[in-house]
Amino acid sequence: MRFLSRFYIDGFILSIFAVIAIASVFPARGEAATGVDWATKVAIGLLFLLYGARLAPDEALAGLKHWRLHLTVLACTFVLFPILGLAARVLVPHVLTKDLYTGLLFLCLVPSTVQSSIAFTSIARGNVAGAIVSATVSNLLGVFLTPALVILLMNTTGQAKVDLSSVVDIVLQLLVPFFLGQLIRPKVKGFLQKYAQPTKLVDRGSILLVVYSAFSAGMVEGIWHSMSPWRILVLVVVCCVMLAIVLGVTSVIGRARHFDRGDRIVVVFCGSKKSLATGLPMATVLFAGAPIGLIVLPLMIFHQVQLITCAALAQRWARTAEQPVVMSE
Repeated sequence: MRFLSRFYIDGFILSIFAVIAIASVFPARGEAATGVDWATKVAIGLLFLLYGARLAPDEALAGLKHWRLHLTVLACTFVLFPILGLAARVLVPHVLTKDLYTGLLFLCLVPSTVQSSIAFTSIARGNVAGAIVSATVSNLLGVFLTPALVILLMNTTGQAKVDLSSVVDIVLQLLVPFFLGQLIRPKVKGFLQKYAQPTKLVDRGSILLVVYSAFSAGMVEGIWHSMSPWRILVLVVVCCVMLAIVLGVTSVIGRARHFDRGDRIVVVFCGSKKSLATGLPMATVLFAGAPIGLIVLPLMIFHQVQLITCAALAQRWARTAEQPVVMSE
């Protein structure tokens, strides 16, 4: 992993692609597929239970005072990105297939990351407290906004059909475990702090199970026969271009709003990222019965591209910083 870190390659993403390879050779079929499906639902619930148990309500409320910064990040996440996603509709069908475009538009609707946004802000000597609140609020609101945006934008474009039953699934699989985690947080927060590594394994293990289920179903359905290597290469290029546009726009917005250096870093890192951990479970719920493997592929590719790019930016800004931005506890 140390060798990989020199090139900003995330080992977790490599694990995801390893699971994809396993699903390609050993896809779950019949009763095994049913078992994987139920295990995936349990994993999704456990994932959001941990989210609820980890989030300290008082920390979020304290950081909400810098509302201009947080509204800017939210606008980048839930306004700028969707606009770019809708504009990318012109790429269908000559550049992207309908399913890949569905995935591209979906990645534009998911919330920002938490861990990597905060980590890169810290490395770049930005406003760490602001990043914590912005990324957390984005994820919390994303549980509500992402399904709403999918219903509003993707139904009208004919790319997805999300009805009331999908909303009920979101409530049962995502919101109920999240609020249950909030309720039990006073009793389990000590355990989560003491045993951070096991909970991290549960977090990432849940995502790997979701990936296996999605791509295994894709293999059984034969959707990969319709994919060509140049389509994947083009998708990588599209993700790189989209990230470049967002990084440029967020940089301009930060200056236009007269934020200081620390806050501009928050806008760039929190406003340009998309959460794989939140997006994959949501896709599994929202697109039940659809080719999930193709739909989540743009999100996985974009996630890796953003990690590599933002890691390089964070180290560059850390070297050029005249002095670190000191934040109060």
